[in-house]
Amino acid sequence: MIWKSIFGLSALGLLPLASALPNDIAARATSSSSSSAASSSSVSAPPTRSHPSSLAHSSYKGTALTTGALTASSVGTGIPSGSVSPAETTYPSDGKLHNAEPAPYVPAGGVGTNGSIPVYNAKSDFDYESLALALYQEWIELDLFQDGLRRFSEQDFKAAGLTSQDRNLIAFMAEQEVGHATLISNILGAEAPQQCAYVYPYTNVQEYIDFAQKLTRFGEAGVYGFLAHLDSREAATLLTQSITTEARQQLIFRQFQGLFPMPEWFEVGIPQSWAWTLLAPYISWCPQGQTRLVWQNFPALKILNQPSVGSSGNSSAFQNNTISSGTNVVKVPNGSKASGSGSSGSDCGATVTTDDTTPLSFAGRQVALQWETPGKAVGPNNSYVTTSQAKTAKYVAWVSQLNVTYTPLRVSSNGTRGYTIQPDTEVYEGNPAVNGTMFIAITDSNPVVTPFNLSLINPHVVAGPAIYQAG
Repeated sequence: MIWKSIFGLSALGLLPLASALPNDIAARATSSSSSSAASSSSVSAPPTRSHPSSLAHSSYKGTALTTGALTASSVGTGIPSGSVSPAETTYPSDGKLHNAEPAPYVPAGGVGTNGSIPVYNAKSDFDYESLALALYQEWIELDLFQDGLRRFSEQDFKAAGLTSQDRNLIAFMAEQEVGHATLISNILGAEAPQQCAYVYPYTNVQEYIDFAQKLTRFGEAGVYGFLAHLDSREAATLLTQSITTEARQQLIFRQFQGLFPMPEWFEVGIPQSWAWTLLAPYISWCPQGQTRLVWQNFPALKILNQPSVGSSGNSSAFQNNTISSGTNVVKVPNGSKASGSGSSGSDCGATVTTDDTTPLSFAGRQVALQWETPGKAVGPNNSYVTTSQAKTAKYVAWVSQLNVTYTPLRVSSNGTRGYTIQPDTEVYEGNPAVNGTMFIAITDSNPVVTPFNLSLINPHVVAGPAIYQAG
């Protein structure tokens, strides 16, 4: 069975070029191809995984038969803070070779470089649960891209500044998700999660594009957060080749909003439980026997004055301008026309880039927040429950690029509302850390964490994350 899996995956590299293109482009490419290329098109490609073509987008009304995250028979008390092993700092890093080369032009070291045959499977519980989360994400993206095209007409898109060609691009993104879901399903095997039914908060094209831009952002960031920790380096290689496609999707949705496509220097990664907290509320129900996840669902965090593409200046004034917690998509009244990020209020729509230098947000901006308490049923079939191990809410963690920055949280008398001040910090000189589509969370303390061990922040999360549209 392992050998079949290996050869099935290796066959992907033998497919004709046209098979990677949208259908209408592929047709043109095939018509002008040589006879040798035409003969190669008869090669049988691996099938994609089947999935429902359309399910109702409505809230779940039943009763959960199982509640809570997947747990093992034994659960430890927590992961202790470690120290730096002396061996981690012994390599001289002087540009010279310090060990014999195993082959010409091959330096010593590396993982999976010894000539062994790669096996593309999960090699631990961590691998399986991380890849299963990624598959949940791919399934919702497939449905989301199709839903927007079904729900809103070509005229609706045109009124939002988008064309029929832009719709075709979203349709091709859906095709990409079929491939991504198939890839991860093949790695996981027979119990790989199935596609579910979903419920979305948007009511018009502008809100749809904003939601898609933010959902692809946390999908991308959620994979970056665990990719380097996978025991299966083979699976990590394939997942890298799919998640980088999703990064392009997120950039395109920013362009559809009239935003500068990539204002940051580095892309952020987040822990699996952060990604699952953001994803689960939009899953209405899943098929019976669906594979469950181990990840935590934190209480939801809502931004009450989210920076908006359609607002001039984006002051600190309380606006209650978001349609849901977590993703914090900005409300756009039906019939209104979106406007650009700048103070000129220029019309927005699909644009490769923009010279508008007016920022969406700024250091010193007061950010108003509201959060839930633990114990709410969320996710597929309302079968997961929000939890938190944290104590009193004291800080807001700003997670963006390579940095985690904390600012004091001013809590109101009711204990579930407050505000903080957007920090003024840089990753490197000239690169503001708070930029792009990023993440914030409320914490009980300010632990020192870095991109590689960011999940150690989880025991300190009171609520969140929320997506903050900094730029």
